[in-house]
Amino acid sequence: MIMATVSFPLPGFHHRPSDFSFPQSLNPRRPFPVQLKPLQRHSFICNSWFGAKPAEPSSADINSATTTVKVDAAVSPDSTVFVIRARNKIGLLQVITGVFKLLGLHIDKATVEFEGDFFINKFYITDSHGQKIDDQENLDRITKALVKAIDSGGGWGTQTSVGPSTRGIVVRRAGLRSKPKAERMFALMDRFLSNDPVSLQKDILDHVEYTVARSRFSFDDFEAYQALAHSVRDRLIERWHDTQQYFKTKDPKRLYFLSLEFLMGRSLSNSVINLGIRDQCADALSQLGFEYEVLAEQEGDAALGNGGLARLSACQMDSLATLDYPAWGYGLRYQYGLFRQVIIDGFQHEQPDYWLNFGNPWEIERVHVSYPVKFYGTVEEETLNGKIFKVWVPGETVEAVAYDNPIPGYRTRNTINLRLWAAKPDGQYDMESYNTGDYINAVVNRQRAETISSVLYPDDRSYQGKELRLKQHYFFVSASLQDIIRRFKDDHKNFEDFPEKVALQLNDTHPSLAVVEVMRVLVDEEHLGWDQAWNIVCKIFSFTTHTVLPEALEKIPVDLLGSLLPRHLQIIYDINFNFMEELKKRIGLDFSRLSQMSIVDEGAVKSIRMANLSIVCSHTVNGVSRMHLELLKTRVFKNFYELWPHKFQYKTNGVTQRRWIVVSNPSLCGLISKWLGTEAWISDMDLLIGLREFAADVDLHQEWKMVKKVNKMRLAEYIEAMSGVKVSLDAMFDVQIKRIHEYKRQLLNILSIIHRYDCIKNMEKTHRRKVVPRVCIIGGKAAPGYEVAKKIIKLCHAVAEKINNDAEVGDLLKLGYYEHKSYENPWKMHIDAMKIFVPDYNVSVAELVIPGADLSQHISTAGHEASGTGSMKFLMNGCLLLATADGSTVEIIEEIRAENMFLFGAKVHEVPALREERKDRKAPHQFARVVRMVRDGYFGFKDYFKSLCDSIEGDGDFYLLGSDFASYLEAQGAADKAFVDQEKWTQMSILSTAGSGRFSSDRTIEDYAETTWGIEPCKCPSE
Repeated sequence: MIMATVSFPLPGFHHRPSDFSFPQSLNPRRPFPVQLKPLQRHSFICNSWFGAKPAEPSSADINSATTTVKVDAAVSPDSTVFVIRARNKIGLLQVITGVFKLLGLHIDKATVEFEGDFFINKFYITDSHGQKIDDQENLDRITKALVKAIDSGGGWGTQTSVGPSTRGIVVRRAGLRSKPKAERMFALMDRFLSNDPVSLQKDILDHVEYTVARSRFSFDDFEAYQALAHSVRDRLIERWHDTQQYFKTKDPKRLYFLSLEFLMGRSLSNSVINLGIRDQCADALSQLGFEYEVLAEQEGDAALGNGGLARLSACQMDSLATLDYPAWGYGLRYQYGLFRQVIIDGFQHEQPDYWLNFGNPWEIERVHVSYPVKFYGTVEEETLNGKIFKVWVPGETVEAVAYDNPIPGYRTRNTINLRLWAAKPDGQYDMESYNTGDYINAVVNRQRAETISSVLYPDDRSYQGKELRLKQHYFFVSASLQDIIRRFKDDHKNFEDFPEKVALQLNDTHPSLAVVEVMRVLVDEEHLGWDQAWNIVCKIFSFTTHTVLPEALEKIPVDLLGSLLPRHLQIIYDINFNFMEELKKRIGLDFSRLSQMSIVDEGAVKSIRMANLSIVCSHTVNGVSRMHLELLKTRVFKNFYELWPHKFQYKTNGVTQRRWIVVSNPSLCGLISKWLGTEAWISDMDLLIGLREFAADVDLHQEWKMVKKVNKMRLAEYIEAMSGVKVSLDAMFDVQIKRIHEYKRQLLNILSIIHRYDCIKNMEKTHRRKVVPRVCIIGGKAAPGYEVAKKIIKLCHAVAEKINNDAEVGDLLKLGYYEHKSYENPWKMHIDAMKIFVPDYNVSVAELVIPGADLSQHISTAGHEASGTGSMKFLMNGCLLLATADGSTVEIIEEIRAENMFLFGAKVHEVPALREERKDRKAPHQFARVVRMVRDGYFGFKDYFKSLCDSIEGDGDFYLLGSDFASYLEAQGAADKAFVDQEKWTQMSILSTAGSGRFSSDRTIEDYAETTWGIEPCKCPSE
């Protein structure tokens, strides 16, 4: 047998404090020289490791199936020697030295001997004072840590899976099988990629040539972006591996965040900021003849969500990484996303969003991570050890393939993972079709499978659409839970430990089937008793709802669920039966309450209430603002709150300042840091309150206004490029950008613009001298099946067409005015009104619009917005808010005070009475006039807009546009008046930013971690 020894000196490293008081010692990422020397057969290792048992083993010696750790105190008088024998694997040395590093030990020297499939590692170790370690308890702890790290694989160089028969994860164990390979691997010992401009340039050019396959002497901006993205991703992967290895070693309780949507925005800008290499990248590119800003614009938005829920999920992932929490995100990798909004003649048209056409350099396809997901079929029984178990025999199986997206934290080594699933056809069935010549059926099966992850929120007005949505929900849940349970079983054998290691967060009701799936796996596959499985389920799930109206809660028809997921329907019936029996003991035979609280809705269409299922099975139910919690307690889930008041909490949503200030508004970021004298606010938003003492400072005012002007210039350039319209930077940029919905009341905004236009048409020329310019910007998508929302978009364009082409008004439109009669003083309000619609609104557009906005409208009917994170983004950027007291706005008022906002409209407690009175209440004159203009065809399309007008007049005005119209006009007038006094406006803007600290997603995540998930930070040590 050929044996050899590798000897090398090991330099010191920075250590992380641990249970031992030992010092910093070794950096395993640093390179070191390698020497090979022969090892003779009479080596001291022979006897004990070739079957013979040592005569008198130390109590610190530990043996496992593949690993032996032995302590030898006699070899050296100055240090304790740990002799480790383990099977070859890539990164083994790093795993071992990493253990010593975490324990704060110092490695004086080391040798690595190997024979065949085994390494024999000999380490000379001292404590923090350079002394030999003699304490037996410490020796035992060190040896146990070494064995655990080595036998668990440490996550280094190994991938786990089962074979094709069970289609799990494929195990590929790579080892150093020969002396030359070992020598070479050690010579190339792990080294972190350098972040200096020269190293980045080399990496970029390497990727141009070897990844993008272009000549390094001829490549364009997009190819340069791709190479830069891969270079940055390489650095993310390093940190991702280290983080996952550290989590595996520490084995903390992990959070698994289940969300059907994630709107991450562009990854490049966020990644380089969080990695701290933005300037280095810019320098490297500049020397290559490229501009960083130009390349950043080459990246498209990942089409993985729609609206506030998706952007909230993205913010929470950023905060989880930054705060060092052990977490994974799970979602779907949509091939086309929601849709690409195209406006033709003012009408919204939906087109596929081919966001993956040119690839996604940020994702890592895990072809070896694949799980079967079952649909349809029958449920049979089988007997095992005298007990009867249910067996689901599927009628269709598809494969879920994983795509990983590293999520870096800010100023931390931690990089967590967002794992997205793509649907593929079952390989075995696909091959059978080809082998039998049934090529058409094979293609059809592939298309049917891939449709599951093709689009977000397929139109569910048809049975086929409802079925596809349900398939999508279960596909996402099943694949995620198989992955989570597999990871748990890698290191744990007893499912009683599951709640101590796993927290599952349901982001709304889309992943609610996870509750039933866990029960099915535990009972049917792991063969736990029902009560034991139920006890586990009730400890691991927490549920956050974003709903404010009971009628908006998700329901699944029983017939559909029984056909697609027959075993799950049985389990739901069992859960509901047990719940109803328990409920009868608590409230008696109150059939009205029993019916309302039942998971099964026995209505005209028998359905499953997914929110009720989530509440029954979760240990915590979270609202997303204080007002939202009150609505849950008094309106949406009143009966459940009375039954389980301890379950109900609220965590006011937040947004990440890294994305919405640092990335999107770098000028403001620098200004804040200058005046606060620190960048620490980027991680601790409470520090922003320090701006209050400078709110009246003249110098800050000048700099603040300059920053706003720069951002308005960026937005004006975008508007001109998009529409050909030039806008004045002196105008007030008035913005309402959000999903188009009746309750968000874009229609109220449009009607107020019509009112302004009408006033301009009837104004006197003498009033044109005093002008408050205003550019109105509206953006958002309407759901494909939401006809009212689509009509609102068309009306928006019809009004814009009329205003911008009015021959009588002409240029006077930019010099008009509007006088609010309600003001007691004779001060005149003058308006230059221009209306812009932003098509295909997304995160990247928001990063332009939000920093450039002067005024932002959040005007939902009170009691209809659960939280509203859009207002928080504008608030952070110093934009003033025109809003109703709805959702999180109530808490914003507490932070910045009402005098720094423009508030209007009915309060939540007033809305029910106003709805009762609306049939007999006469609409204000101004409101009736503008609606009449639309109804009479003043803006064209008279018949098309008739139903829209009917919906807001008389008994049809459910969202109270008429009731709030006069108050809304007053708030608009107050905004105009404040804008004239630029010093006052600027002070209000500074105070808005100063009061935004409470609305960071960091605070939200810390609250969840402490009071809901029960997880703690697990910070990966720095290099």
